[in-house]
Amino acid sequence: MSKIYIIRHCLAEGQSPDAPLTQTGMKQAESLADFFKDITIHRILSSPFLRAVQSIESVSERKDIKVEIDKRLSERLLSTKDLPDWYEKLQATFLDMSLKFDGGESSKDAMERIVSVVEEVFARNVENTLIVSHGNIIALLLKHYNNDIDFQCWQKLSNPDVFLLQVEHNKVMIERVWRP
Repeated sequence: MSKIYIIRHCLAEGQSPDAPLTQTGMKQAESLADFFKDITIHRILSSPFLRAVQSIESVSERKDIKVEIDKRLSERLLSTKDLPDWYEKLQATFLDMSLKFDGGESSKDAMERIVSVVEEVFARNVENTLIVSHGNIIALLLKHYNNDIDFQCWQKLSNPDVFLLQVEHNKVMIERVWRP
């Protein structure tokens, strides 16, 4: 049975695609590697953002598995303009999944993007896959499989965070397996 571990990156110095992990984030990445030490991993997919790649490098090295970069795992772009009230705008996009701001993508569009990756992984039937991405788009992924996931769930995500997805009786089951 395929298991997919969805991982939110460790603590980073910012939100830009090239923002590195902080010193705390680097320690968290080692904790992630310790978390997965007794779990057989067959494949690792990551967002191209530096903080995501750095979060999984220790696991990749310890398991001797190459990290595959997939642009569809990039963080959702809320807007290309600076939004001083971004927090309220983000919250609104959980209520109206089609809502878009200047140059950004809707929650629906971002959700479809990450769900396509997960569905492809399930279809390949690889036993254990790690997918490393970002908080907003991970919350949207979880919402796809459980409509009760909302803005408040996004707020409660930790850096890092890990969820296990597996299919049982033709339904994707979600379990938070990281204990912050």
